[in-house]
Amino acid sequence: MGKPLKVGIIGCGAIIAQYLTNFRRLDQIELVAVADLDPARAQAVAMDYDGVRAVSVEELLAADDVELVLNLTIPAAHGEVALKAIAAGKSVYGEKPLAAATAEARQVLDAAREAGLAVGCAPDTVLGTGIQTARKAIDDGLIGAPVSATATMVTPGHERWHPNPDFYYQPGGGPLLDMGPYYVTALVTLLGPVVSVMGAASHTRNTRTIGSGPRQGQEVPVDIDSHVTGVLVHASGALSTLFMSFDAVKSTSPNIEIHGELGSLVVPDPNHFDGDVQLFPLGADAWETLPVSAGYVDSGRGFGIADLASTPPGAEPRAGGTLAYHVLEIMESVLESARSGAAVTIQSTAARPDAVELTVLSSETVLSN
Repeated sequence: MGKPLKVGIIGCGAIIAQYLTNFRRLDQIELVAVADLDPARAQAVAMDYDGVRAVSVEELLAADDVELVLNLTIPAAHGEVALKAIAAGKSVYGEKPLAAATAEARQVLDAAREAGLAVGCAPDTVLGTGIQTARKAIDDGLIGAPVSATATMVTPGHERWHPNPDFYYQPGGGPLLDMGPYYVTALVTLLGPVVSVMGAASHTRNTRTIGSGPRQGQEVPVDIDSHVTGVLVHASGALSTLFMSFDAVKSTSPNIEIHGELGSLVVPDPNHFDGDVQLFPLGADAWETLPVSAGYVDSGRGFGIADLASTPPGAEPRAGGTLAYHVLEIMESVLESARSGAAVTIQSTAARPDAVELTVLSSETVLSN
């Protein structure tokens, strides 16, 4: 508290660029070390970022000046790396999901609690002005009691642009586990925790063809369902419907809509930090765009870590492990329901994180949770 949080990054793949851009303008964070299984990738980051050293994973975990490990490894390694970081006495913040499965994610949370360390997890997009302005509209009663929501993510498949899309079509991948964290985290932030789910799933073909890069034209096997639908029953009584697809081409539906007794909201893309929130009040003639009224202004990946840095010891960060675990269980349970054909009760819960007042992070900013 009061000093920059010293961070080491494990995993120097494509996503690291967004974190590095934001770390350079967040005085709450000091990046000190990076590591990758490919030393050249870590060295490239260190050469481009003053004061950062490239080290091995083992050296980073043993470093006295690393207080938090940012885990940017592949999803299958999230749990393993987080547990190693906690065993080394480091708090952790990971890319989504928290772990490949809830059993491993529970180990991460239990180990951190026993060690008195913090766990944070993406997505922190929900801390930006888009989702937070929508949340304030709900909290202020602009749509009355929420009744339902829809969340829609449609793409014909990441293999069209990603040069190595294999993991999207293996267990732990798929549209729900890949993109669902953004949508489900937003739904829990807006409407509260989920108590039960139902799901259905399918896939259209058994292989995908890589569309770009050195492997262009190669086929990769599809070992997961690539189209998932689900119904989430929130503790509040609101019902959310998910539509997550790597099979469909395009949708005109908003990413998220929230419907209440007194109005409806169009919520911006939860994979982004900002965007317009539109309201259609009962009896109105047209949609109106709400002014930006809450959230971290001009935010991006890494703002969840800056927020964590201000969280009092023992308190749950806004982009925290408890929320990430709840979201993972929801998604895992939708897939379980799709296999069994039966509703699944959610065993975990997570309080809606504290709202974020309209805030510009700067060297003079004092965060309060």
